[in-house]
Amino acid sequence: MKSVAPTSAQQKTTRVRYIILAMIFIVSTLNYASRATLSMAGASAQKELGFNNLQLGYLFSAFGYSYVLAQIPGGWLLDRFGSKKIYALSILTWSIFTFLQGFAGTFHATAALVLFFALRLLLGLAEAPAFPGNSRIVAAWFPATERGGAAAIFNSSQYFSPFIFLPLSGWIVTRFGWTWVFFVTGALGIIAAAVWMRVIHSPTSHPRVSASELDFIERGGALVNMENPVAGQPATAGPSQWAAVGQLLGNRMLLGVYLGQFCINTITVFFGTWFPLYLVKDLHMSILKAGFTAALPALCGFAGGILGGLFSDGMLRIGRSLSMSRKVPIVVGMLLSMTMIACNYITTQWIIVVIMSLAFFGKGIGALGWAVVSDTSPKQVAGLSGGLFNMFGNLSTIATPLIIGYILYLTNSYKGALWYVAANAAVAIFAYIFVVGEIKRVELRTI
Repeated sequence: MKSVAPTSAQQKTTRVRYIILAMIFIVSTLNYASRATLSMAGASAQKELGFNNLQLGYLFSAFGYSYVLAQIPGGWLLDRFGSKKIYALSILTWSIFTFLQGFAGTFHATAALVLFFALRLLLGLAEAPAFPGNSRIVAAWFPATERGGAAAIFNSSQYFSPFIFLPLSGWIVTRFGWTWVFFVTGALGIIAAAVWMRVIHSPTSHPRVSASELDFIERGGALVNMENPVAGQPATAGPSQWAAVGQLLGNRMLLGVYLGQFCINTITVFFGTWFPLYLVKDLHMSILKAGFTAALPALCGFAGGILGGLFSDGMLRIGRSLSMSRKVPIVVGMLLSMTMIACNYITTQWIIVVIMSLAFFGKGIGALGWAVVSDTSPKQVAGLSGGLFNMFGNLSTIATPLIIGYILYLTNSYKGALWYVAANAAVAIFAYIFVVGEIKRVELRTI
């Protein structure tokens, strides 16, 4: 008898979750590019507008003030209105604020400083929902055995972004001037916001997902009804938002994860702010050469990020515990990151670049914090939980630029800065070994 071909997407085997992940990766790459535009344009802007290192440190940290403060409200908005719309609004607004920074070059030093500071505050506010949204979408679309890899892929955008945009920005600065870095990056983000609205849907409402894929991810622990509760059933009951915050802050495991993320993110912030300037000012590279050189550690970080997630998921598949599967890559990665201290005692450029590449490779391996958030967040407040995690982690976006700025201002040397960054890697190891304990999903008490 002649077989009947499937007549709808529901009868086919699909891999829609990978399209969703690819979209998340693209917008996350643009997210990091938007916040890092000042680091690549900074040397030229600093020279043209007369900023000193301390003032540049304040500009780098301006993003962090509003970004941190907006994490809990951003997470609440995601839980209240859903990831698709809130995230799209986030992409659009951060891209507009990035674009507008290009006009700072038309003002004199003080006015430009004020405009930069204000627009970077707004940039931080606009970007706040992005990574809690990423975690929320991954928790909805991916089973537990794929979640580490999925989180590692979107988190690896922090390395892929400088790999692509640092050389591109170096060329743009050399060819057209530093203001065009902001114009180009902002325009790309505005286009991405429109594409996002067409691509992103929740698992139960996606027009192309098959029944077999939906069943597979749901049986594997994906929270497929997070944004679309089953018809006729109320959403899962839970405590109020502030009561939930209190319970999350009272959980020792999560406090250890928050401390670890602050320290791990310090390494990211260093590479995304001061590292290109370190190449220009301490190693005496041209802006164009610094842009291409900085791409090598970024590429190594990207490779480490993917490898760390796949290794973690592989440990889960062979029967290792969730705690061991997440902790081992984090500890190994942070040990590798600490090798950057050796750069204080070496003068050969290419050796320094190799060591920094190894350090960033290690940081990539250990960057599993968002996988841990997807593993542990209560489903009633997944966005809020991700926002709280990101708030603590991104306190480093305030502290790191300022602390390194002061170190440079007082010592005129990067030696202390590298010791500071390496010390944070050591504290992250301490947090995951001695504070976190067993990694498991948090159950909230109804109040």
